[in-house]
Amino acid sequence: MPRTGTNYKKEHKADFGKERIELLYEDEALAVIFKPSGMLTVPYPGSHAKTAEAALEQILRKKGTYSNNHKPFTVHRLDRDTSGVMMFAMTAAAQKKIMDSWQKMVTERLYHAVAENPDPKTKPLPESGLIDDELAYNAHNIGFVPKSGDSPDQENARNALRQAERKHHGGTEKSVYEKNLTIKNGKAEFKTITARTHYKILERGKFHTLFELSLDTGRKNQIRAHLASKGCPLAGDENYRAKTDPFARLALHARTLEFVHPYTGEKMKFEIPEPEEWLSAVKNGTGNIPAAWAVERGESFERKARSKERKQGSDIYEEAKKHAKPTRRQMAGMDFIQKGKLHR
Repeated sequence: MPRTGTNYKKEHKADFGKERIELLYEDEALAVIFKPSGMLTVPYPGSHAKTAEAALEQILRKKGTYSNNHKPFTVHRLDRDTSGVMMFAMTAAAQKKIMDSWQKMVTERLYHAVAENPDPKTKPLPESGLIDDELAYNAHNIGFVPKSGDSPDQENARNALRQAERKHHGGTEKSVYEKNLTIKNGKAEFKTITARTHYKILERGKFHTLFELSLDTGRKNQIRAHLASKGCPLAGDENYRAKTDPFARLALHARTLEFVHPYTGEKMKFEIPEPEEWLSAVKNGTGNIPAAWAVERGESFERKARSKERKQGSDIYEEAKKHAKPTRRQMAGMDFIQKGKLHR
């Protein structure tokens, strides 16, 4: 069954399922594209969704530059709901050369993100800094910063490890979850990996903060997991329990990619800004729009209160109605300004 967030995107995302990439640069060795939010980078088993890799291949075929010796090869990835600038190699040899020298070759890779402000009781993050907490991955392949005592479900983890062993012998790639499990003293444990995220705060607002981020390590979900661990989930991020969704998408954008060309030595830079409404929403405090999944939790609270009222004959339900968030149907009938006024 699709998650609430997926249903919401179908209703509110104008290009849902029809996202298009933009080819920014192409030569014999590599291509640079702009990937929109909502598009996978590469396919995963069982998925038939459009990918950036396939979309680039289609563009090359239309241009007449596609061949078995000139086609897209993955060198890095962006999460499905992350937009921004990314690179593909155009030959297998270029793929190996780029991946082997990625850390030296890429001189700047910047992301911009809008994150929810932490609980007022929590100490706010300094204006800039480094988050270097190690990451683990759960059974849904979602990264998180584990707390002391966190451990995987034992039966689930053992089944995953057995499946990983079969994949290994069958030549199939293991999932992120399977790769990051281990058995210690007869007990399944998360195998954490290093992750380093540099951040700078560009704008603090009433409800949200605009961040600029760069990575020393390119772990799956790294930015999302690191900021969520500090009480600052990205706006629109259902996986990390964000309460707001002001842009009907994950508020994470790969803005800048600067690198030295692996063959010519030329310094190249590609930059596409995030939507202008991100900064204005943070500055003006108009981004506190309840996420569809948070609204459903509010509706669930209403239902529980109604049931309790029947049992107790109290005013609990009326009180719940007073504080409950608008329903999805009510939200759909509001414009951006009306939504922004909800929590002023």
